Amino acid sequence: MVRLIMGVKGSGKTKQLIELINNAAKDEPGNVVCIEANRNMTYDIHYHIRLIDAQEYKLNSYDLFRGFISGLYAGNYDISHVFIDNLCKTVGQEVGGDTEAFLNWLDAFGEKNNIKFTVTISADTSLATEGMRKFL
Repeated sequence: MVRLIMGVKGSGKTKQLIELINNAAKDEPGNVVCIEANRNMTYDIHYHIRLIDAQEYKLNSYDLFRGFISGLYAGNYDISHVFIDNLCKTVGQEVGGDTEAFLNWLDAFGEKNNIKFTVTISADTSLATEGMRKFL
């Protein structure tokens, strides 16, 4: 239940993400949430989408991000899709084993709670670990 969009800066990830978010606003049966590193997409996405600026919550580690997503779901069981833009930039880490572990946690959490996750990472796909490639 995790979809990973990876590519170098300027490769069209954000444009693709905005299109997916706006389609989800029309098609998803539950609530849709978008977590981004800053508020760049405010005017590009549908007003029904819950837009969260990660800087406001200082989500600078994967552990904090896990807790934040768990709290989001605890407060709203109707969430059906969460979009996370620029994951590694948000937590301030490079792509690696911790990123893979977080994506695996998202996958398990999403499977258990019937939530889809779409995540973008601004890095070349060659940097993806073997475990991350299953989400590409």
